[in-house]
Amino acid sequence: MHQFTEQRTAETGNEIWLVEHERVFTQGQAGKAEHVLAPGDIPVIQSDRGGQVTYHGPGQQVMYVLIDLKRDKIGVRELVSALENSVVETLKQWNIEAYPRPDAPGVYVAGNKICSLGLRIRNGRSFHGLALNINMDLEPFHRINPCGYAGLAMTQMADFVPGITLADVQPVLTAQFCRQLGFQLAAE
Repeated sequence: MHQFTEQRTAETGNEIWLVEHERVFTQGQAGKAEHVLAPGDIPVIQSDRGGQVTYHGPGQQVMYVLIDLKRDKIGVRELVSALENSVVETLKQWNIEAYPRPDAPGVYVAGNKICSLGLRIRNGRSFHGLALNINMDLEPFHRINPCGYAGLAMTQMADFVPGITLADVQPVLTAQFCRQLGFQLAAE
């Protein structure tokens, strides 16, 4: 992701990377050590993305958005809104009512966070992206103050749609994100 961003040219196409990480806490640039309460056996990695601490693990869809914002005339706030709205629209496909909050980036369902955002912009190009909880072990979130908020409750799609998988969600999420920005999705 870093190498792609460093080496891309004005002609390089935008990309979306869908990944599923092993168990790891990532501490963003605004992260504070006191928000990592009891990591135990899960490694804590410093990240150059925005935001504070979060957890990544199996059953969570991480979507990295590698977009040339400058070339495509997209503002950072517009990108954040596109990410949030793509998740809201994706969840709507499974009748999950979700919403962004103006005071805390991400997407929420009944006050519980289901999706975290963390971006980095370098030379007008974005990297990092979002982490959508689909069907995962949420216990590690109790070991941190997610996104710097003590007691923030996390949720996942499987709480509303038992048995849902990343493969179920991936095509909907990527299509919704592209729709938000007016992009055409081209399969690799």
